[in-house]
Amino acid sequence: MRPVYEYYPLIVVGAIVGMFAVVLVSAYLLVKDKSKPQEFERQMDDREIMGRLMRYARPYLPQFLLVGGVMLFSIAYDILSPLIVGWIEQLIVGDFEMIRLYRAVALYVAVLLVSMLCTYVQAVVLQKTGQRIISVMREDLFVKIERLSHEQLNAIPVGKLVTRVTNDTNAISMMFTNLLVNFVKNIFVIVGVFAAMLMLNYELTLMVLCFVPFIALFTVIFRRFSRRAYRKVKDCTTEINTYLSENLSGIKITQVFNREEAKLRDFVERSNALGKAKREQIFVFGIFRPLVYMLYVSSILCLLYLGGRGYLEGHVFMGQVITGGTLVSFYMYISKFYNPIQNLAEQFNWLQSALASAEKVFTVMDLEPAIQDAPDATELETVRGEIEFKDVWFSYVEGEWVLKSVSFHVMPKETAAFVGSTGSGKTTILSLICRNYEFQKGEILIDGTDIRKIKISSLRRHFGQMLQDVFLFSGTIRSNIVLRAEGISEEEIWDACRYVNADHFIGKLEKGLDEEVRERGNNFSAGERQLLSFARTIVHRPSVMILDEATANIDTETELLIQDSLEKMQNIGTMLIVAHRLSTIQHADNIIVLSHGKIVEQGTHQALLEMRGRYYKLYHLQYSREEMDRKEDRVG
Repeated sequence: MRPVYEYYPLIVVGAIVGMFAVVLVSAYLLVKDKSKPQEFERQMDDREIMGRLMRYARPYLPQFLLVGGVMLFSIAYDILSPLIVGWIEQLIVGDFEMIRLYRAVALYVAVLLVSMLCTYVQAVVLQKTGQRIISVMREDLFVKIERLSHEQLNAIPVGKLVTRVTNDTNAISMMFTNLLVNFVKNIFVIVGVFAAMLMLNYELTLMVLCFVPFIALFTVIFRRFSRRAYRKVKDCTTEINTYLSENLSGIKITQVFNREEAKLRDFVERSNALGKAKREQIFVFGIFRPLVYMLYVSSILCLLYLGGRGYLEGHVFMGQVITGGTLVSFYMYISKFYNPIQNLAEQFNWLQSALASAEKVFTVMDLEPAIQDAPDATELETVRGEIEFKDVWFSYVEGEWVLKSVSFHVMPKETAAFVGSTGSGKTTILSLICRNYEFQKGEILIDGTDIRKIKISSLRRHFGQMLQDVFLFSGTIRSNIVLRAEGISEEEIWDACRYVNADHFIGKLEKGLDEEVRERGNNFSAGERQLLSFARTIVHRPSVMILDEATANIDTETELLIQDSLEKMQNIGTMLIVAHRLSTIQHADNIIVLSHGKIVEQGTHQALLEMRGRYYKLYHLQYSREEMDRKEDRVG
């Protein structure tokens, strides 16, 4: 029996490794994850996430099988090179022959070149395949966002959605182009190296196996902490993107109110939160990788101690003798064994990032649109323009009714106007007609058909909406008018522009219809943007036109052009108008006066004035203000 002191070095190594294991297990049990899903987000299981990601990868299975086959050849270098080097060492210390050395070196070079070529092919195929998968996923995500209702889009900050489509899908892309295949490769390398070590020497292989449970333990603990750290980083990145999206859009307001320093403090606070989250992430990874390296060094020390003693003493274990070649090969094999484990740690780090991103992407994809087509919904081929509300009730917040038992009837080709104080429900009525929101009670009929029995896309195709806040996309005047719809000719575009008087200013531009439109159309005046909105609506030939405060915040000269355009458009189809200036609706067939979500009066302009009710007061109040403004202008 060997003296106890001969085992002291091994006992010391075991004690150190055990101490670290106890500390990590204690941290695992004591530290609780207090983070909660934010707003519409939820936490998903890794298996569920991987299962859904694999569904995107399934159509590209042949490419992945090709990469798998190529990968097996590249693995050959990791498994065979230590054996070849051990063989070379035996050639040198044994009966040396130069020709045998040349053959061994040539074999080593050949294995290395094949491995390099296979790695190149693998990288090219994976990059192409991964980008195709992410393109499909990004398109699915964009389509899902397009189908969300106005209520849902109002609840989710734009910056979060931008982050989902860009940053998060890029993180997932790395998983398909690098992580998964290399993850599998490293596992094969570990298995192959282990098999080679087992064939080479049982005793030394069993020694290496003693460290495997600690590797598994550290990996499980690291998984928990790294997933939480990556989730924090993703949340903080989303927060800072959301803040930038909002504040860069409203930076003019910040400058007007001289709030640059306050906004900078808010930005620095979010930036520091992101920095702290990234430091936590680095800290977690900075602990795990050194721990794996500690296990590597410990196994090397044990190898040199046991192998050195076995070699010097001629120790035989299960019929196997430890030679110099065996020690050299095992030294390389331990490196080959732990390098993939360390790579797995790094890849596991990135995998957590990809899974955290995928979780957020799938959370958006799992959102069911609040407004969907009924199973028996039909196409609406033609629309005469008859609109009827029957006892309609609606609330944005449960119990707080915005519309209360609203009923009215608009005949085809009529012009109906809605007036009332702010919050009376005017804009809400127009939103309900297009099913931007779903009403709770009553019926809304188009040509006698309940709008809930009509396909949403079919319904909206027959409506043209002109809003107070006109949104123009970056591009050209032409692309903003046709909105990239096909089949609209040059003459049709100019006819629409002439019809709404937009040709007056377009004709003066150097490039005409091809004049550049910058972000949100900020190189055009409010009136010019409104006329382009009218042209965009007319060129698509709607059966029902909706104008929501379309004449607000524009100059008098432009208002005259818009008034003329409105008179022309009344001949196209049914028109629904919400107007701030009562002078723009005097010729409406029916004026509906709302107050606190109820209809209090309706009729023609003259009939409402004769009633001397709420409309009469609103009209004379506005008329008096306009008279005072004109007097002040004359005095000035």
